[in-house]
Amino acid sequence: MSQPDVQSNQNHSSKKAMLLSIIPGLGQWYNQRRIKGSAIFILFLSFTLLMFDYIATGFQGLITLGTIPREHDSRVLLIEGLIALIFTVFYIVFYIAQLNDARNEAKRIQRGEQPSSVMKRFRQSWDTAFPYVLIGPGFLMLIFVVLLPLLFMAALAFSNYNLYNAPPRNVLDWIGFSNFTNLFTLTQWRDTFFSVFTWTLTWTFVATTLQIALAMFLAIIVNDPRVKFKKFIRTILILPWAVPGFVSIIVFSALFNDNFGAINTTIIQPLFNTSIPWMSSVMWTRIAIISIQVWLGFPYVYALFTGVLQSISRDWYEAAEMDGASRWQSFKNITFPHLMYATGPLLLTQYTFNFNNFNIIYLFNEGGPAVRGQNAGGTDILISWVYNLTFNNQQFSMAAAISLILGLVIAVFAFFQFRRSSSFTDEGRF
Repeated sequence: MSQPDVQSNQNHSSKKAMLLSIIPGLGQWYNQRRIKGSAIFILFLSFTLLMFDYIATGFQGLITLGTIPREHDSRVLLIEGLIALIFTVFYIVFYIAQLNDARNEAKRIQRGEQPSSVMKRFRQSWDTAFPYVLIGPGFLMLIFVVLLPLLFMAALAFSNYNLYNAPPRNVLDWIGFSNFTNLFTLTQWRDTFFSVFTWTLTWTFVATTLQIALAMFLAIIVNDPRVKFKKFIRTILILPWAVPGFVSIIVFSALFNDNFGAINTTIIQPLFNTSIPWMSSVMWTRIAIISIQVWLGFPYVYALFTGVLQSISRDWYEAAEMDGASRWQSFKNITFPHLMYATGPLLLTQYTFNFNNFNIIYLFNEGGPAVRGQNAGGTDILISWVYNLTFNNQQFSMAAAISLILGLVIAVFAFFQFRRSSSFTDEGRF
């Protein structure tokens, strides 16, 4: 009795199940999974009937971006096309999943495994799918709130969307990599981009490194056993963190004002009989905003370092002192490795944050002062330059191209630096 059953199972073909699954659901019917097959076929049929016209129209709009000015809005067509693309990706994933399901089920039948009851399969499926059910709504929101705008921005980088070719008065066209080519070949764009990019890197490295160095220095000094009133001193040092950043920046903008700022009128002029052009000189404006960022940024890093220092056992320092280690050797071999291990990823986020620190650049002097021959200010970083291109100059496609480069730089830097950080490479060492 069992031999015919085994022979029958061996004749059950996984290839045939996959071929039948070209029409979703038929492979499951072939595997005697009629309820699942019917559900998959109904989903396939419903999606095809309801979404085919929308997807076809969306792809047409995505390809052409419209043909009739004032009637076709290229922005709407682009968004609809991207939504159609997302739905298509969902469908492809669903289609491949049901193909694999039909093949795997056929292989189980070939091995002679007994089919489970409907309720048992439902419970098994529910146990497997329950985590995905929980994250599903958040995942969908992430797609349409984060991914869709990113795709829209990326698509604009390959279009000719600007002040003189704006929909719905005009229709947009795909221009390939022309925006990226112009950014590196046209003199004004190239000079401005490399000037802003160089300053962005300089600003990020100098401002962030100074705030980390100051925070580390103060944390080590205050943590010294000989220092009294530690709680009071720590409270004072963290106070700049308690004040909202934009308020502090606006106050500093008034203090550094060339004409009536308190720094010039009450400190510089009485002592040196001159004034410093904090807001009109590129060099002095850069010095000012770096100083302000150090003031704003060091309390957070100081709090991190203080917590780590308090977790280091004093026995280690006593043992090092007994072995004849100097203070510098104790710092180099005990304090610094522990600080970097515990706070490395968070310190990297300080660099990436300052790389995109729009608030201080814009609120202090709106990226100024102006620079002759460039369409960016002397203190503009990439993100503030993109803002000006978008809202002041309406160079939407060029701003999108720069944003893509900006995002790529940040992603590459964060990935490789995190992989090289002690928190990643020395996992389990401490």
